Amino acid sequence: MRARAGDPPRTMPQKILAGRCNDPQLRGDLVQVKVDQVVLSRAPARALAEATALGLKKTTVEVAVAYDGTCVTNRASLRDTEERGPGSTPPELPSFNVQIARPGIGFPGPVHLERFAAPARLCLTDDPRLATVGGVGMLSLVVSPAILGQALATGSVWLRPPRSVQIHLSGRVRPFICARDVALELLRKGLDDIVRRIEKEHAAPIVLEFAGPSVRLLSVQERSVLAGIAPQIGAAAAMFVSDEKTEGFLRDQRRSKAHRAIVPDPGAPCEEVVGIDLATVDPLLMDVDGQVRRVGDLAGKPVGQVVLGGDSGATLRDMLAAAALLKSKRVPSRLDLLVSPPSRQVLEVLAQQGAFVDLVATGARIIEPDSRVVSSEVYPPPDGTLSLRTADPEPLVAGSGRFVVASAETLAYAVATGTVGDPRSFKRPVRVTVPRVLPTDDVLVLRDKKGDATGTKKAPVASPLQPIRDGLTLEVVEGLDNAGKSPTGDGFVLLLEQEEARALYEQPLRRDGVRAVIARFIPSQATSAFAAEGILCFGVDEAGMKALKGQKTIGLPSPPKWSDGATTPKGKIPLAPLPRGVESSWLQAGGLRGLAAMAK
Repeated sequence: MRARAGDPPRTMPQKILAGRCNDPQLRGDLVQVKVDQVVLSRAPARALAEATALGLKKTTVEVAVAYDGTCVTNRASLRDTEERGPGSTPPELPSFNVQIARPGIGFPGPVHLERFAAPARLCLTDDPRLATVGGVGMLSLVVSPAILGQALATGSVWLRPPRSVQIHLSGRVRPFICARDVALELLRKGLDDIVRRIEKEHAAPIVLEFAGPSVRLLSVQERSVLAGIAPQIGAAAAMFVSDEKTEGFLRDQRRSKAHRAIVPDPGAPCEEVVGIDLATVDPLLMDVDGQVRRVGDLAGKPVGQVVLGGDSGATLRDMLAAAALLKSKRVPSRLDLLVSPPSRQVLEVLAQQGAFVDLVATGARIIEPDSRVVSSEVYPPPDGTLSLRTADPEPLVAGSGRFVVASAETLAYAVATGTVGDPRSFKRPVRVTVPRVLPTDDVLVLRDKKGDATGTKKAPVASPLQPIRDGLTLEVVEGLDNAGKSPTGDGFVLLLEQEEARALYEQPLRRDGVRAVIARFIPSQATSAFAAEGILCFGVDEAGMKALKGQKTIGLPSPPKWSDGATTPKGKIPLAPLPRGVESSWLQAGGLRGLAAMAK
């Protein structure tokens, strides 16, 4: 994408948005942009309900796909599907021009990278783990089901223009150092503090842009691992340039026509630049508390579970390397080796190369790519021992499963010895050749435009509108664990810590009954997502949060007086309303759907 004469130098996200916006200068708190792709993963039925309420007949976006991640069914999941729960995948989606990726195809991030992701496009999703598609040069932003419904129905949405932080890569990685180690090194550099500081200053989402001479040395799959750290540090997305490596990747996937070159303009404004020399990266891990440490810090610790694969952190090359390192080895007693190939394509290549047989001979159990694997709802970390995994964790909030994140080669060492250790202790690094001819059969993608017969089944229904036009008296609920409770009266306000606010943003099915969210820091993307569903967001300082805790109810003023603060038995507590621009009108109408109804 080339800049026009006279245009100021632009970052890659600015280029993508400017080319889809009526205002190429991206002025204003929010801008209206055309959407190229829509990916439904966590709440497909809810997004469809929002879209049909807005009059959806057939979506006009370039690609729309829903991933059904329930591979391992039980009575609860079957009942949710039958009753058209908000997290289910409605079978009539293809009749709206929305493809269905059926269970077993793989995890959404890796599969979308292989089969659908395209450079220089804008993708909207409800799944933060889709940040990995930034490795191909696509801008992927997480929004609410209401905004996804608007994108499906109208093809355009309102977004906050992002700011950029550049990650400058130099040097060359040493043997036994994987892309996962480089990603962990970036986490260790405190990028989360940088992102939070810049976002607080500008009230805009932050996109990581990778640049530098070493970018060209990384494969697209390795780039996707680095892009996948965006949710871990609170960034909205991450992007790599689209170059000859990207073109080769798309050619191998038999999607050459999808290629477009995109690079930032020289002198494009970035809020900060963080450099990293790949030659200085050592084998790293992220411990159960979320701290990045050298592998040697936990050396000798016994390991009870290893999960190789998942949706991020292990490329096809890494899976082949781990299988080669474990050839002729045997799983130690009291250690479970679980292998979850990221995609059907990776599974087929492992089988064709003989790596699948080597892993099975080692004692591995092959598990399905169920969405609950990466969230630890199935195969949770065992108590009293360490669980090592390649995939990124969900936000660390109370009650979430805790495990150690490390590279595939570090996991291979743990399987070979039964303990944590430095993979450089292997005699010599393995040489892995990734085949250029890859299986690309989309047998598990349902494109039947007629859809299934649904006359006897209940259609997804959008939640009732709840406009905010007057003051509210709300029940106070502390902590994410109580989100999703049955609402009383006008509903309730959630008091959340930073990680909890992010987790609520990433889990759209936990927002029923929530009318307002108060936290010391709420990501700007979350503010937009909540506003689209009629949920008001306030920032509060530490003293205000202390005063709010223990309160039973809270009084919030009418929209014109939001900045006046909250009323409690202890008196007024100052609050900072976070909605900007048209987001306030969404709230007063009860969300995006309410605004559309008023326009009629």
